Amino acid sequence: MRTQIAIIGGGPAGLMLSHLLRKAGIASIVLERRSQDYVLGRIRAGVLEQVTVDLMRDIGAHARMDREGLKHEGFCLALDGDTFRIDMHDLTGGKQVMVYGQTEVTRDLIDAFAKRPEDLVFEAEDVALHDIDTDHPHVSYMKEGRTWRVHCDYIAGCDGFHGVSRAAIPEHVGLSFERIYPFGWLGILADVKPCHEELIYSNHARGFALASMRSPTRSRYYVQVGSEEKLEDWPDGRLWDELAIRLGPETAAHMQTGPAIEKSIAPLKSFVFEPMRYGSLFLAGDAAHIVPPTGAKGLNLAMSDVKILANALEAHYSERDEAALDRYSTQALARVWKAERFSWWFTSLTHRFPGMSAFDRKMQVAELAYIRGSRAGQMVVAENYVGLPI
Repeated sequence: MRTQIAIIGGGPAGLMLSHLLRKAGIASIVLERRSQDYVLGRIRAGVLEQVTVDLMRDIGAHARMDREGLKHEGFCLALDGDTFRIDMHDLTGGKQVMVYGQTEVTRDLIDAFAKRPEDLVFEAEDVALHDIDTDHPHVSYMKEGRTWRVHCDYIAGCDGFHGVSRAAIPEHVGLSFERIYPFGWLGILADVKPCHEELIYSNHARGFALASMRSPTRSRYYVQVGSEEKLEDWPDGRLWDELAIRLGPETAAHMQTGPAIEKSIAPLKSFVFEPMRYGSLFLAGDAAHIVPPTGAKGLNLAMSDVKILANALEAHYSERDEAALDRYSTQALARVWKAERFSWWFTSLTHRFPGMSAFDRKMQVAELAYIRGSRAGQMVVAENYVGLPI
């Protein structure tokens, strides 16, 4: 089998890249080791920056997003139940975000393959990358007991943190930067009306909480929990009670409770691997970087990666511009590190860390008070939240 770009990973990054390449007249195939049902069953983030919204529209996969997505012009910060609003629309010259679940984004991107199903392969087992340090790489995989080989010009590794792409790069070539946070997010998804029309990020003496939503009738809530805690320690009733405390009485008065559709604990990590290119292999999304979910940057960073990569590949094929490919890693990493900084800062501002002193707590309180009273402070928060330019 021969194509121009072999894409490893059928999540939003890999799917979007394939659509962008097709629009540019560049052939690709997407190899995903999991089944379609498994991919669509993953519950992930739900806040889309403008760059992601624009990309969905550019490839014509936007109809359901525009119909069902919730446009948000602001969000709220809270300290021990006392809430104030960040008006993103006003502070950033009219920018906003779209609340639309990553699962729905993935579904729309898969549906957009209807006219070219041969370009998307699910349950591709034992994927392996070969000769990535040459001009003639190829990818092998197993499907229904048969071995397939894909010859290509380049490989895009969009297969996540635990995928095979980054692991194919020799250890001495790259550098990894990592920070493991000493807590996780316990999330609950329930078919109940959201407690507020916008997201609320709450710093409470007992720990962080987030009130979010997926639709006008489906809510997503999170509480910070210790890294040692287990899901079975948190029955629904205990979780709803804790949310009511951390979000404060005013917000809790509007909070509806109900049985969990999904409940899980996600660890928090910051991670960056650089460079994001080795030979004929380009990394994008979680294969190259992880951010804490605070600030909703993970999916959006992946989308900015593939936009940059698609532009570079288009310049390469249409204009023979080799420098565009050489610039990919540097250009992508410039945005990655800024998003890492914001996610790290926002996490540090809103979470309770083990061993925090009374002084540390006062610094959080003072910084939130500064942001509340300063338009300049709010502008910094808003412009990072809606997404920095590529």
